[in-house]
Amino acid sequence: METDGESANDDAGGLETGTDDESVDAANDPDAENAADGSADSESSDAAESDGDDDPADAPPSDVQKYARFKKMDGAEYDRVNEFLRDRTYVTAREWAIARLCADFRTETGVEMTKIGNNLPQLVPFMTDTYTPQAVNQARSSFEDKVRKSGATFLYGAMSGFFTAEELDELMYEVSEIAKFLLEVEGVDLSVEDELEAEERISSVMREVREASEEFREEELADDAADD
Repeated sequence: METDGESANDDAGGLETGTDDESVDAANDPDAENAADGSADSESSDAAESDGDDDPADAPPSDVQKYARFKKMDGAEYDRVNEFLRDRTYVTAREWAIARLCADFRTETGVEMTKIGNNLPQLVPFMTDTYTPQAVNQARSSFEDKVRKSGATFLYGAMSGFFTAEELDELMYEVSEIAKFLLEVEGVDLSVEDELEAEERISSVMREVREASEEFREEELADDAADD
């Protein structure tokens, strides 16, 4: 599996053409079962739009109209985006997009899940159906759960001594390149200075984690030897 930044950018060319097909995610991802709630609502939503296309009251809210996070994905097909993500991460295109929206449409009282679900096709080019608030919440929860499990797996690998310091640095570089690419697709403009600073901070933290885990394992071995 190619994981470096160049591979991510090369494969990304196919993300910007084609037509949408969210059914691929629903068919292949067991976490997507509740997304059907949103699909069921899409027909009634489409009917309402067709009856009132000229009614200003039916126009998307101003913040939805101004939202440009995924503009680089105009023309992208859902199954291509989903394939790209599933080859490199544990999340689906649905979970990625909705998690991003939940972070962007958060108010003092919580996440605007109804607004996100009702305007999903306007907010994310490769999403074609509206979602219920419940389906939005399910996708966000699925994303958070996968991040938590992935984080635990990664930290265990880093702390267990399976990797040398050099191997860990190489691994961090590879996964950082993928993460940065996704941020760039979302419209985040990362300067070279910001990238280098972020990489150094991450590498520093991981070195501390590895050193602390080595000390811990040595203490455990010493205690075991003393008990014997």
